[in-house]
Amino acid sequence: MGPWLDAFLPAFGLIALGAWLKRGLLMDDAVWAGIEKLVFWVLLPCLLASSLSSVRLGELPIGGMAAALWLALLIGTGLSLLLARAFGQAHPAATSVLQGGIRFNNLLGFAITGAVFGAPGTGLAAVTVGLIVPCVQVIITPAFALGGAGSGLHPWRVLRQVVLNPLILGCAAGFVLAALGGLPPGLGPLARTLGQASVSLGLLAVGAALGAEAIRDRFTLQAATAALKLLLMPALTLSLCLVLGLEALPATIATVFMAQPTATTAYVMARLMGGDAPLMAAMTTMQHVLAVVTLPVWLFILWAFLPLP
Repeated sequence: MGPWLDAFLPAFGLIALGAWLKRGLLMDDAVWAGIEKLVFWVLLPCLLASSLSSVRLGELPIGGMAAALWLALLIGTGLSLLLARAFGQAHPAATSVLQGGIRFNNLLGFAITGAVFGAPGTGLAAVTVGLIVPCVQVIITPAFALGGAGSGLHPWRVLRQVVLNPLILGCAAGFVLAALGGLPPGLGPLARTLGQASVSLGLLAVGAALGAEAIRDRFTLQAATAALKLLLMPALTLSLCLVLGLEALPATIATVFMAQPTATTAYVMARLMGGDAPLMAAMTTMQHVLAVVTLPVWLFILWAFLPLP
C-alpha cells in the first residue's frame, strides 16, 4: 500500500487543499490566476525541458509511443465529435466535449508517475507529454477557429498559436537539450528546481479551479464524456501499445497519462476562444472527482497484467 499512498494521497491531497484554500483563505481570483500563469508559462515548461534533457532518446521507443498516442488521440477526436453530435450540441458545446475527451491533466500525471516509478517514470512522462501536447493543440486550435463567427480558419494564426504554446516550447527545448547531452552545469539544477515547484503549485491551482455548482448541467453528456476520457481512451491506448509491442514501462506511462482527467486550463481556453465555458467547468470537476477512483483502478490493472519493475 505504501507506493499507492505515496502516489495518490499527495496528488489528490493537494487538489483538495487547493479547493479549501480557494474557499477559506485565498479567495481572491487574481491570486490563483497569477499562480496558473506562473505554472503555465514558466514552471511547467521548465519541468518538461529538464526532464526531457536528461533522457537518452535513442534508447526509448519514441516511435512506438508516438504511434500509439497519436492514433488514440485521433480516434478519441472522432468519438468526441460523434458524441457531441449524438447529443445535438452546437459548436461551442462540441468543442468542450472535444477538450473533455482528449485533453489531460499533465501535472497530475507527473505527480503519479514520478511517485510510483521514480526518475525513469518522470523521463518517460516528459516524453509522453512531448508527444501528446503538440498533437492535442493541432487538433483543438483549429476546432475553435472553425466555429468563429464569420472569421474562418486562418492557418498562420493557428500555426502561431500552436508553435508559441509554452508547453510545446518546453518540449522542443527538452528534445534539443537531450540531443546535445543535457542541460549545462548551473542551469540544470535551476531548471529542475523550478520544474519541481510546478507540480505542487499546479495541483493547488487545479483544486482552486474546481467547483460543483454547474455539475448538474447536461449531466448525461458530462458522464458520457467522462466515460470516454477515463475509461475508453486509456483502454484504447493500452491496446495500441500492446499491438505495437511496447515494453511494459512505456506502455504503462502512456496509458496512465491518457487516463488522466481533462486539463483545468480547458475552461480558460473555452472561455477565451468561444467554447461552452460552464459546460467545460462542470466536465472538469466531474472528471477529477471520478478520477479518484478510476486512476488507482487503472494502475492496479497495469500492475497486474504487465511485468512492471
